[in-house]
Amino acid sequence: MSKILTIGANGQIGRLFCEKAMDAELPIRAMVRSDEQRARFEAQGVEAVVGDVEGDFFHAFDGCDQVVFTAGSGGSTGGDKTLLVDLYGAIRAIAESEARGVKHFVMVSALRAEQPLKAVPAMRHYMVAKLLADQRLIESNVAATVLRPGRLTDEVGSGRVRTSAAAGDGFDISRENVASCIREALRQPSRSNRVVDLLDGDTLIRDVFAKS
Repeated sequence: MSKILTIGANGQIGRLFCEKAMDAELPIRAMVRSDEQRARFEAQGVEAVVGDVEGDFFHAFDGCDQVVFTAGSGGSTGGDKTLLVDLYGAIRAIAESEARGVKHFVMVSALRAEQPLKAVPAMRHYMVAKLLADQRLIESNVAATVLRPGRLTDEVGSGRVRTSAAAGDGFDISRENVASCIREALRQPSRSNRVVDLLDGDTLIRDVFAKS
């Protein structure tokens, strides 16, 4: 059975997604950065492989026909890590997906990534990285789902979102809701590329992806 490679599985959204994927009996493979992390995932029944988006990770694609990219450099690092992980790491993963004939690639991006100069100055380099990675994916020969969540919170997921900022108040979305959106995007793949803004809202997540 072909697997779903999850790049960034040990991140906050990645861990939540892996839990939900296991509950849904999706055949996932978690890519992590250390043997310790791999052992922790395997103890939970999740197949795991060690790989590094800043180095060697192409072996992780063996036997995979879908990819989730939810890796990120994190808010405590500098612009150099943003370039290496959020941009170049994503570009390398997309290129390998093309070479391997991957059928579907789910990218976790950021709300308003298409307007990086409208972000606060400290976030502009991050938004540029996300924008360029998104563009590379959409221009690839791999079917793409680009998820663009707003400000992330640790609230319990409601299972409901909105895809337009104008359709409600605030710019927040829980990480758990994002993880549920990844799962549903994989369960309901689109035949064409789709870019979905994500904020907490009132629409059932499964209905969002049934329509997209």
